[in-house]
Amino acid sequence: MIRRFAARAGDVLFHPGAACPGFLILDEGTIRVTLTAANGREVVLYRVTRGSICLQTFTCLVSDARYSAEGVVEADVTGEIVPAELFQARLAEDDGFRALVFDGVAERFSEYQRLVEEVALTGFDQRLARVLLRLADAASFVTATHAALAVETASGRAFVSRRLAEFARQGVVEQAKGGVQITDRVGLERIAADSR
Repeated sequence: MIRRFAARAGDVLFHPGAACPGFLILDEGTIRVTLTAANGREVVLYRVTRGSICLQTFTCLVSDARYSAEGVVEADVTGEIVPAELFQARLAEDDGFRALVFDGVAERFSEYQRLVEEVALTGFDQRLARVLLRLADAASFVTATHAALAVETASGRAFVSRRLAEFARQGVVEQAKGGVQITDRVGLERIAADSR
């Protein structure tokens, strides 16, 4: 039976090795999905929001596998869970549900392609600038530690710190308590678009 679901920011919804309880359809909120390497380095794979799906969950349900990544609630979530035992039946019988799932899978694969492109084919300054612009609030402030920015950019904290210091020297950001203030958005956008 489909049931309602809610979780608060900071809750760990799944972790490597965990079984999948069902397919989550979000009404609101955000889940950050990260992968951790044996050396402890992390990378954000994607975020699950309203209208999107968790590719980790889809894979677990389709192949009867276990999670290989971690899902943590970033912003309080509510939604519905389609239990694992009903997922396959609903996928086979419900055209609307099947379209939702397959459209979501296609979108996730596009995101993975962009992630691979970012990490493998894009310079680090460009990648860091894009992350800062994406995470900035309405006041152009990014509430994130250097360690969190390292996870977002698939790099090390020390390298992020060095590049932020260089961005500050260029006058595009100021490092502030609790995060980074973008001081020259146009300049940062120029770095983000640089194809060198």
